[in-house]
Amino acid sequence: MAAAATAVDAVLDLDLHPKQLTAFNSAATEILYGGAAGGGKSHLMRIAAIIWCSAIPGLQVYLFRRIRDDLVKNHMEGPKGFRALLAGWVACGFCTIVEDEIRFWNGSKIYLCHCKDEKDRFKYQGAEIHVLLVDELTHFTDKIYRFLRNRVRMVGITVPEQYRGTFPRIICGANPGGIGHQFVKTTFIDGATPLKVYRAPTSEGGMLRQYIPAQLEDNPSMDEQDPGYEDRLMGLGSETLVRAMRYGDWDIVEGAFFDNFRKDRHVIKPFDIPAHWLRFRAGDWGSAKPFSFGWYAVAEEETTVLNTVGRSVVIPRGALIRYREWYGVANDNEGKFIPDKGLKMNAENVGAGVRLRDQQDTISYGVLDPAAFSQDGGPSIAERIMRGTNGRNGATFRRADNARVARRGAMGGWDQLRARLDGDEDGKALLFFYETCIHAIRTIPALQHDEDNPEDLNTHMEDHPGDEVRYACMSRPWLKPVKKPPPRQPEPGTVPLPGMPMPAKGSRINL
Repeated sequence: MAAAATAVDAVLDLDLHPKQLTAFNSAATEILYGGAAGGGKSHLMRIAAIIWCSAIPGLQVYLFRRIRDDLVKNHMEGPKGFRALLAGWVACGFCTIVEDEIRFWNGSKIYLCHCKDEKDRFKYQGAEIHVLLVDELTHFTDKIYRFLRNRVRMVGITVPEQYRGTFPRIICGANPGGIGHQFVKTTFIDGATPLKVYRAPTSEGGMLRQYIPAQLEDNPSMDEQDPGYEDRLMGLGSETLVRAMRYGDWDIVEGAFFDNFRKDRHVIKPFDIPAHWLRFRAGDWGSAKPFSFGWYAVAEEETTVLNTVGRSVVIPRGALIRYREWYGVANDNEGKFIPDKGLKMNAENVGAGVRLRDQQDTISYGVLDPAAFSQDGGPSIAERIMRGTNGRNGATFRRADNARVARRGAMGGWDQLRARLDGDEDGKALLFFYETCIHAIRTIPALQHDEDNPEDLNTHMEDHPGDEVRYACMSRPWLKPVKKPPPRQPEPGTVPLPGMPMPAKGSRINL
């Protein structure tokens, strides 16, 4: 070990900046580091892996990126990659690099891994991961991350005194955006105090969790190595993208399918909806995955309401207001919801629950996920929802229009939803959400384009509220025609005002 320490001092450049050292020395065992581009996430992981492997014999470090080419280019090649960092040790025989594996003299290893699709996670079914490093966590799905976290364990490894209680451990790096944006934001960002270490619930792995925000300023090396990097970030061409990548704003989603969704424009405080406005509901079925039901009103006349920060917003005639939601998402023992995990309720109970949540509203119609109407030798999900628990307390629906993208010149559901977010010719939005519709507000802005079909969205994300709102937009909600008052007839013996009908021939006119 003394020889290794001498080699570190003499040959290897293993410097870390203060914010990176905060993560390296943290007592937390599940860390999200970063937020903005250029914060030094990848460098932190490489240096931590090398130091811990040299200090702890037999340590097994797994470093993940989603795509293998990105893994090699970011971590093996270049002046700060593993090959350059470890060149001195390789020359001295302290370690060897064999393809995607780095082997140290004391039996420790760094495995460079990739996991492109969810099915690929099973390659690591038998792995015993002592240190899990995930570069760009938002490129992975919640399912992949949970699986890998489940493989984090440590048996029979002697840890030096300064590291007691901090292994096994996880460090993840991430920028806003990507397929995993929503689950990363929910898991590490929402409701968390930056830098605070806290115990995650058992359903979330029970590790000591910490969010360490890092921006370009926290990585002075970037300014030295690439002085023009900040200018390129500021020149991304989109104010929202700059806020996400330069400043680590997790309320802005890079590459969002609905990049025109804005909380200050589309999210409003609840108000008393007039009784004569048309009301309907829409639903997306789910059991193992969450179901989503929304209640809507159609504005019969222009109305001014308040957004979430107390500013006035005009709701034009014909706009949709999603004023209530029921989202069938599971909760952990502490009452925190588990993203994209359903309640596994049966259809009869769901139908009764929908009917109960109608409250005293007069519901003109309902539209439901067309897949719920399919039959396979028994009553369909839709039939059971409409039956309810006692045959009478269910909720009535018709089959929703499931056109996702435009075809034969007809507008698809996503275009309908986008058009309502854009608004009318006067710039007034045509789709609004009560601030109490928390699951629609958190999931819809995070939806991403499908890599193979940019006109559609990625269905591997938490898209259930998005599908349900799409059904609502495609249901062709109608408005009562505006009744024009009859023309005013002049009083007998009076001169008509301009634009009024002339009196009948023979009528007396007082002059």
